[in-house]
Amino acid sequence: MSDATEPKPDPTTASTEETTTPAPAAEKPVESTEGEEKSVTEKAADTASKTADSVFSMFGGGPKKEKKEEAGDAGEPSGSSKAQKAEDEEEAPESPEVEFEPVIHLTEKVETKTNEELEEQVFKMRAKLFKFDRESREWKERGTGDVRLLKHKENQKTRLVMRRDKTLKVCANHYIVPDMKLSPNVGSDRSWVWNAAADVSEGEPEAQTLAIRFANSENANLFKDAFIKAQQENEKLFSQEA
Repeated sequence: MSDATEPKPDPTTASTEETTTPAPAAEKPVESTEGEEKSVTEKAADTASKTADSVFSMFGGGPKKEKKEEAGDAGEPSGSSKAQKAEDEEEAPESPEVEFEPVIHLTEKVETKTNEELEEQVFKMRAKLFKFDRESREWKERGTGDVRLLKHKENQKTRLVMRRDKTLKVCANHYIVPDMKLSPNVGSDRSWVWNAAADVSEGEPEAQTLAIRFANSENANLFKDAFIKAQQENEKLFSQEA
């Protein structure tokens, strides 16, 4: 028979060919899938970190954002200063001018009489007056003010008048009569004591023991000289009446 024998494959060659055969194309998508899984994981991690940063920023977290906020706050005024600035900028409303007309018009001047209108002042000195209280056996202050000697323009008689400061209430009022005697107060060279038989400072004539004290001995001596002079002049006038 002339038919040729069909060659059989060599097992060594077949195994070699099978071994060296390149990997099928279906394995390549597996590698790309792993890469895609990695990229998806990285994206999820980035998204999670961004979400965490946004959450921290919502509740004051994140050091970088705090620094930015601090830098921003440094340039802007605080809420209280803004409110103060707004109040300063607001202009206060102008108050209307209100005028009140008097209900009663005082057209007449009321003159206050002191019973000194017909008298001339011949002496004036600031001092402090005391009165001896017979019941308690002690000196009591009557007031501080100007002691004055007033000479009447018509009858020429001189009296001693003293009023308290501010209130002007009379605390001594009597004529300087011949039987009065000024005596130095014990232990003082600026104070005098005398007895007034009819002092009318309280309204009714009343016997009083009075003491007066001045700022210094010079003022006390000036008062003594004026007192004795007025006493001598009154003595002549009282003797003429008798």
